[in-house]
Amino acid sequence: MRLCSIASGSSGNCIYAGSDSTHILVDVGISGKRTEAGLNELDLSMRDIDGIFITHEHTDHIAGLGVLSRKYEIPIYATRGTIAAIKKCSSVGKIPEELFIPICADEKIVVKDLVCNPMRISHDAAEPVAYRISHGKKKVGIITDLGNYNDYTVESLKGMDALLLEANHDVRMLQVGPYPYHLKQRILGDRGHLSNERAGQLLSRLLHDKLQAVVLGHLSKENNLPELAYEAVRVEVTMEAARTEVPVMINEIPMQVARRSEVTPVIHIA
Repeated sequence: MRLCSIASGSSGNCIYAGSDSTHILVDVGISGKRTEAGLNELDLSMRDIDGIFITHEHTDHIAGLGVLSRKYEIPIYATRGTIAAIKKCSSVGKIPEELFIPICADEKIVVKDLVCNPMRISHDAAEPVAYRISHGKKKVGIITDLGNYNDYTVESLKGMDALLLEANHDVRMLQVGPYPYHLKQRILGDRGHLSNERAGQLLSRLLHDKLQAVVLGHLSKENNLPELAYEAVRVEVTMEAARTEVPVMINEIPMQVARRSEVTPVIHIA
């Protein structure tokens, strides 16, 4: 099984997950041209894609959806609330009704030899979800755009072989940055985005002996830096381990930061 970020950040998100015979995208928040170019770097094309899974209707997750779905007639998997919200987005254009496949959180969807499990998340969208994707016993979790997490989140993500996890902002950079007050409050709220520290705290609850890779994603261009996110998450996990007297594993797990406009190295789940 493979996992790769084609683009990740506040300006656009597109994640690839697949096996030898099945290929899916989670979100297409970048242009069709950029999506296709990213797939080409993986020796794939849009014609290889078996489905597009949408987390929610915000532009940085659906910007390329209309063009790509109409051109290639690819099934679109999303919750009913998200589908209704997408239909109201004039920038996406009209998408043929038959391409939409409604899904529900905690109900699995099988696409050839991949099993996709949506899970509820806390974000200011119509009916947002994150995804766990499995191929046989191999499992990856893709979770961004959550203002907070709870025991349900942790239980849903336990036992993953790889994680793509949001580390959206540094709280101090956000607080002193140029965003208007209401936007800062939205991002910091329970339906906003995870800070670097909160990402580290969540990750510390998900570490286990078989976790093979961690990707930090959905970084804010204005309120974060890749080096800052990377170090803050490591520090938080180390501090949490000291508080709970749990052996630190984070230094033994490859961790990378997803790039805003470049394809990240492919993670191969052993």
